[in-house]
Amino acid sequence: MSEAPHEGPRNVAMRILGLELARVTERAAIAAARLRGQGNEKAADQAAVDAMREELNTLPVDGRVVIGEGERDEAPMLYIGEKLGRGGLEVDIAVDPLEGTTLCAKDMPGAIAVMAIAERGALLAAPDVYMQKIAVGPGYPAGVVDLDASPTDNILALARAKGVRPHQITALVLDRPRHAGLVAEIRDTGAGVRLISDGDIAGIIFTTSPEETGIDIYLGTGAAPEGVIAAAALRCTGGQMQGRLILDSAEKRRRAEGMGITEPNRKYDLMDLARGDVIVAATGVTDGSLLRGVRFRPNVVETETVVYRSATGTIRRIRGERRRLDDGA
Repeated sequence: MSEAPHEGPRNVAMRILGLELARVTERAAIAAARLRGQGNEKAADQAAVDAMREELNTLPVDGRVVIGEGERDEAPMLYIGEKLGRGGLEVDIAVDPLEGTTLCAKDMPGAIAVMAIAERGALLAAPDVYMQKIAVGPGYPAGVVDLDASPTDNILALARAKGVRPHQITALVLDRPRHAGLVAEIRDTGAGVRLISDGDIAGIIFTTSPEETGIDIYLGTGAAPEGVIAAAALRCTGGQMQGRLILDSAEKRRRAEGMGITEPNRKYDLMDLARGDVIVAATGVTDGSLLRGVRFRPNVVETETVVYRSATGTIRRIRGERRRLDDGA
């Protein structure tokens, strides 16, 4: 789908920001990639944070972090409430400078640098807690799956909607002890399960192209901030998603209330998590099913980035080359 021929100033500004975001995630990915396989998760994450912050502060936006790496101004992490940019368009920013810190530290597949921007107030300001999540790709009737239904019912409903038997469905689940019962129930339906050690933003995106990824549905519990960024990507690519924050202590409920969440048991749908005009950019750090990782060549750094925009339904893949004039990129 192409951009509208007569765009207003805000739409033009958002379209231009799409390419600017690619530059931001590229810088973060390159910084993290320099520490691939070094076994130091904190150093790799910090390198990505520093690079992302530096680039974000060059953008012509009045940006506010609503999904970050902390809920207070703690040390140098990108924290919720931090102001970024040099002034201009008012936007909310969601960041995960290095999704898959362990993957990067061990030089395993699937680490990415990812972020989203949206108009002010369009992204759920989720605290750093767990979230129950369910997601499927486009092409199904509304409500084909439901967070409150059992895994069995969801698998069977999805199989019926797809016109296949349950054994032809594959679910993606984070490999965590808390998911042992979920995995067993899914397998009891005849469906397959693909387990991942980290990276549920990319995992949810996988549901949007099952013919390429082999993933039909995402199920399980993961971090809430990553859930909002994944929802932003689904807004751009199509699909359905629901989530519910797990606020199982008074302290978590207090934090959530301080961020404007007044219904602790609310079931959020896709538009609750990310609405309006949303742009998402992601750059590969290590090779993975979604993106190729950073390549360091003599005097050249190669990157692969994908940029999504909800308003136009566009997906752009960008192969970048940066000439290395010194040890940096």
